[in-house]
Amino acid sequence: MRKKRYSCFGAVVAAMLLASCATASFSRHGAVGRVKRYELCSPQVPQAFDGFRLAFATDFHYESRFGRKRLQGLVAVLQGVAADVLLLGGDYRGREGGDMDELFEALGQVRTEFGTLAVMGNHERGEADSLVRKAMWEHGVRLIEHRVDTLRRGADRLLVAGVRNPFDLRRNGVSPTLALHDEDFVVLLTHTPDYVEDVPVTHTDLALAGHTHGGQVSLFRRWSLARFSKYGNRFLTGRRRNSEGIPVIVSNGIGTSRRDIRLFTPSEVVVVELRRR
Repeated sequence: MRKKRYSCFGAVVAAMLLASCATASFSRHGAVGRVKRYELCSPQVPQAFDGFRLAFATDFHYESRFGRKRLQGLVAVLQGVAADVLLLGGDYRGREGGDMDELFEALGQVRTEFGTLAVMGNHERGEADSLVRKAMWEHGVRLIEHRVDTLRRGADRLLVAGVRNPFDLRRNGVSPTLALHDEDFVVLLTHTPDYVEDVPVTHTDLALAGHTHGGQVSLFRRWSLARFSKYGNRFLTGRRRNSEGIPVIVSNGIGTSRRDIRLFTPSEVVVVELRRR
């Protein structure tokens, strides 16, 4: 059975503690609206990964509102957060197309200790899927589709599991985390946050997702222009939990979909710092 975890927003009633707090700073580069920072605290964080930083960027839709003029600014933001690994959450190509080689060549300029890991989104279909896979391969991005990548520091390790097409539960309805163990510290990367509610994601310590765009236009988190989750506003943006209490961080993403507009939902890069406490 999965051990219970608690956040800094709830009472600490057991030895296992999981805390998460968020802050946001506006980007100085104009490429994204803000950098959203979270701290995730747990005694299960391996000692060698205390202070480890994950940068998460998703929903580029290149080119949409996010186009060529903002690309190098995004690279500067990602490089400036000094992350140890860069995680990408899918939806790389815009509706009107976009040069995937150009996008991933730029993202390849972001240097981290453990490189770049990625999953696909719902826009990676047909030609877009082929173009994205080719660009990832050529620029050293590791695609993790229903498999687990192991990050090692000495004898310690951190596991990053990726979900393949989380909308096709007939084929992908068994989470790649089920084969892992409770003592592992596991980050689950999935395009849509609905996946962590639709299927058991046992052994997951943190899930990262996008897809919702924060609603793109949102008023007081009660009304939004874009409803990309079947759970309404439950997984709209920010730090949430699924029914099993597993923390899920949902990003507003970088680009726009359907309509090229944002209001009260700034585009963002997410940074999560892990702390052993």
